Order: sequence, then structure tokens, then C-alpha cells
Amino acid sequence: MPLSPNPEVIVFNLKERYTGVSATVNALVPLQMAQWQLGYCGTTLSNGVQGMTLREAIRISRRPPPGRAFRIWHVRRDHEMMAGLWARDMLRLPIRLVFTSAAQHRHGWFPRWLISRMNAVISTTDKAASFVPNTTAVIAHGIDLTRFSPPPDKLAAWADSGLPGRYGIGVFGRVRPDKGTDVFVEAMIAALPRLPDATAVIAGLAQPQHQAFEEALRQKIAAAGLSQRIVFLGEVPASQVADWYRRCLICVACPRYEPFGLTPFEAAATGCALICSRTGAFEALVQPGVNGLLVDPGDASGLAHALSTLLADPSATAAIGSQALARVKAQFTLEREAEGVSAVYRQLFAEA
Repeated sequence: MPLSPNPEVIVFNLKERYTGVSATVNALVPLQMAQWQLGYCGTTLSNGVQGMTLREAIRISRRPPPGRAFRIWHVRRDHEMMAGLWARDMLRLPIRLVFTSAAQHRHGWFPRWLISRMNAVISTTDKAASFVPNTTAVIAHGIDLTRFSPPPDKLAAWADSGLPGRYGIGVFGRVRPDKGTDVFVEAMIAALPRLPDATAVIAGLAQPQHQAFEEALRQKIAAAGLSQRIVFLGEVPASQVADWYRRCLICVACPRYEPFGLTPFEAAATGCALICSRTGAFEALVQPGVNGLLVDPGDASGLAHALSTLLADPSATAAIGSQALARVKAQFTLEREAEGVSAVYRQLFAEA
């Protein structure tokens, strides 16, 4: 279903670089296109959906769509809120603003002011909602189970990687300190000598300001003699991320701080057992001893111990991964997120 030329809802993604927000919009927009007269403003999505410019969004929004008193702009970043407020309050366009908030900390005064001016606010977790007093609804991000699905045999899937060992341990996301890449490396250096069948992969880009950080990690790995078993994949194309999740038996997400954190949810949908730090939305996903384990942020020794615990019995680990998949299917589907967002839209339109 194509985007509407006269949409009742316009979704914004005004950032060139592909981020977690981009991934959320990329997944939701095709589903929302079947539910609403939808427009998209921003960078072309990896699924091929092309966006209008901000200038075009303003032009389209000078009058409300047929049968509506206004148009909804759904924004997810500070500069998108600023653009929306300018359009609504300065240009006097007939629009209402919906903002999605994921941050699990007290916002600065300016973002707080921006958020206070929204017509509706969606928080992605209860903790995020505790920092936004005008939250309208708490709606967790969902996973596209048609894109992220398990392989026929999780225990045999690593053979497709072309890397050593029988089982993969993966960490996914930017290579930088707040993502805990160094925590992962330290834990792997401690754990892998006791796990001869396992190989670790680090899938993610180190931006220029973090390349020295990555190089220091490479040198530390080389000094431990593990360069063949702790492998940097670099930035994996979005079309190939699901394949790497499927190959891995365990997904690790060990950031020091995370607003939400999609990667372990996506990995769980492919049947990965999980080891996550206690941040983001991970405590809502991980049921310790059932579908994975939790460790404290920055706790490399705890992470190494958790890995040794899970890989003591790979068949049991695969069963734990099946429980992670069941958890996502029950609580974190894309359809569930889309319906929650639609309920907020309907509430705004009803109030008119």
C-alpha cells in the first residue's frame, strides 16, 4: 500500500544516519500504511520507503485532510519537536504533535519544555514515563516477526558464518564505551579459553571519534591471542543483521546505559538466548533462568560467568532461546506496538 498524497498522519525521521529510531520507523511505517492515510517525512528508509521534505510536509499540512479537523505529526527527536512547534504555533498549521520518548533519565530543561508542548506523549517503558509527567501511553517497541525469525536448527546455524567454532556469541550496535563494547571484550577474553567451541562477533560501526577505542580493543584481543575468536564484523547492512542473529546462539547486550535497546529483542525473535545488563527495557524482556540472564552494567566478570553458565549445555541454551522467542511473540510484536500507537492517534482525533 503506497503512502497517501494527503495523509492524516505524517511520521518523521529527520536524520541521515541509521539509528535505533530509524529502525523503529522503518519497521512501523509499512504496517501503519495499511492502517492510516500515512505520510512519511525524512531520509529514505532501508525498506525503500521514500520520504517527503520538511518543506513538503508543511505545504501539505496547511489545510487538514478530508474528514479531519487536523493532521497528526509523529516526531521522535528534539529537532523534530522544534519543527513541529514552529509549524503548529508560529505558522498556525492545523496539526497535532505526538512525541515518542525513550530516555530513562531526567531531560534537560529545553527538551522538557519541548515535551511539555506536545499534544500526546508515548513513553516506551514505565521508567521512561516516570521522567515525562505528560505521558499519554506506555507502548514498548515491537519486533517484525516476518523479518526476524529463527533458523531451522539453532545449534547448526553457526556453520553458515564461515568463522571458527560451533556456536556464536554476538553483540550488536555501535562500538563505543556507553554500549559496553569494552565490557564484552573483557568478558570474552576471560570466558573463551574455557569455551573452545565458541566464537564471539562484534557487529557494529565505530564512528571516527571511537576508532581509537576500537583499535585499543583489537590490540587487547591480539595480546590475549584471541583475534580469530573475537571478530569485528564492522557495520553490517540492515538486510544482513537478521542472518547474524540467526547464526548466534547467544546475544549479549551489555551497555552501560540504554534508553530502550532493540537488539536483544530482535535477536530473541531469532531464538537467541540472552545476556543483558540491567538498563533499557531489558528487564522487561529477560526472565532470568527462563530465557536468559541479567548482569549489572559494566560487570565484565559477571558477564563472563553468565556466558560460561549458559554454554555449559548448548542444547539447554537453545531451549532458553526458544523461550526468548516465545516472550517476544507474547509481549513485543510490531502489531502490538502499532495498535498502541493507533490508539493514541484515535484518542487525539476523538478529542477534536
